[in-house]
Amino acid sequence: MVPPQWSRASVVPALAVLTVALAGCAMDDRDGGSTAEGGRGTPSPVATANRVSLVQKLGDDGPLRSLTIEPDGRWECDDCAGDGVTSTGSLDAEQVQRLHGLLADPRLARETDQARRYRASCIDALTSSLVTAAGLITSQDCPGEERPAVAGEILLLLTQATPAEPTR
Repeated sequence: MVPPQWSRASVVPALAVLTVALAGCAMDDRDGGSTAEGGRGTPSPVATANRVSLVQKLGDDGPLRSLTIEPDGRWECDDCAGDGVTSTGSLDAEQVQRLHGLLADPRLARETDQARRYRASCIDALTSSLVTAAGLITSQDCPGEERPAVAGEILLLLTQATPAEPTR
């Protein structure tokens, strides 16, 4: 049961993050993790910093779409086009370099939900949550809401290079 002080708009992104976090843990276990030495153990800080996930949900009833981008640019997208299909691919070298630069941008830490004290406020909007080493960054596709600058560039890059969608 959800405590009454939690709004539905704040629970949906939290559930999406939990789903991505658990999937990320399962992926690390499945592939043995990555380390600076290339063996099993603790992931290298660079690899962790350059991994990003995008979770999207349209309104309260829409399917959960998830996209994970590995540090080397490989991606897997579950239901990104809302068609139930899982697709895979890879960013090109220029896109990987651009993504790594954006993920390393110090402004990204100021764009996290915690830093902005973000609260989802739109009903039936597309909610996009980026999970980065800096933290969770959520935005909604609704009138009057501005996307954080760096996170907005990451979202645009990911949606142009994969089947994920930037808006409804």
